[in-house]
Amino acid sequence: MHVRRGKEEHRRCVAACHVKGVYVIESDIHKRRVYSRDALAPSWWNTFGFRPLDVIKDDKLIFGIIYEYEAAAGLVHHPSAPHYVVAFRGTMLRHRKAMTEDLRHDIKVMVNTLPESTRFNISREMVEKLLHGVTNNANVASCNVWLAGHSLGASHALDVGRFMMTEKGFNLPTFLFNPPQVSLAPVIDLLRPIEAVKEGIYTASYFLKARLGEGLQKPHKDNMIELFKKLAPWTPELFVHEKDPICQGYIYYFEQSQNVQERFHGVARSAKTLSYRDMLCAAFGKEKERPHLLPSARLWKNSAMVDVDEDAEDQHKCKPLRYLQRLKKQAVKAHSLKQWWKPDSELSLNSTLYNYPSP
Repeated sequence: MHVRRGKEEHRRCVAACHVKGVYVIESDIHKRRVYSRDALAPSWWNTFGFRPLDVIKDDKLIFGIIYEYEAAAGLVHHPSAPHYVVAFRGTMLRHRKAMTEDLRHDIKVMVNTLPESTRFNISREMVEKLLHGVTNNANVASCNVWLAGHSLGASHALDVGRFMMTEKGFNLPTFLFNPPQVSLAPVIDLLRPIEAVKEGIYTASYFLKARLGEGLQKPHKDNMIELFKKLAPWTPELFVHEKDPICQGYIYYFEQSQNVQERFHGVARSAKTLSYRDMLCAAFGKEKERPHLLPSARLWKNSAMVDVDEDAEDQHKCKPLRYLQRLKKQAVKAHSLKQWWKPDSELSLNSTLYNYPSP
């Protein structure tokens, strides 16, 4: 398979396949076929000329892989291709041992304590060691290493990428597939308000956050503005499906902040750095920042229809239950990783680059 790594479509496919490889290698280990001819994982990275350099694991569970590129004889390494890809998998619900640990970390994502976890510390240390081993030049090292993750793994990649940018000055190309974002957006969406009402809700919320930021929460806001200045050069690639409730919050965060920015520039600049949960923590002396608070990102939104089949048993359920069952199936498909290695022709993708508004 020939891959043109300079094209966005192929960069997306390469990153998604390497993330899939992490899922499959843990499955191979669980089914005791990792060293046999029946192993399925190698095909997910061999196709692109990579090999596993190291695994990232916790409690004997692999949740990440560091891949190294091995150029075929006689081929010149493409300038936009990475030398290393650090990929993180998401939750494995069909793997009993992995499921328990993964769900525990899913809860950490929900309560914003993932950066305090052992998994984060292991990932951070291994990526930092890799970067320092590549070169002493931060710019060159950044170009050589990609971060990628799906679902829970996207949260790992996001936290590692944020840390490397703010603390070490490494601007790593980062590919986040269906990153979780705890938000009321899916609930609001289920209520199906008209667009004007929806915009009014978010605009009022932005004004309230901006007012709180100028008053009781000014120290917290000042800290966040400094953080945004450090993060601004980093532009992670976020891949989301508009029907995926787990990552819908990112769509609303960026789209609504852009809408407010066009009408109330100063309000948008102030409120974009703030979240109610962080301000509540700050009021009790705990300085935190939500990982979804990003000054810059490229949002890739898939609007392709999610077709789901109705089971025979579903047809005997009452209409509300059938509707909920359909929503559940849609959400599962919209959250799947496999959509992201499909060609553009099979997706309904549009991308928007969002930047932190200048003063």
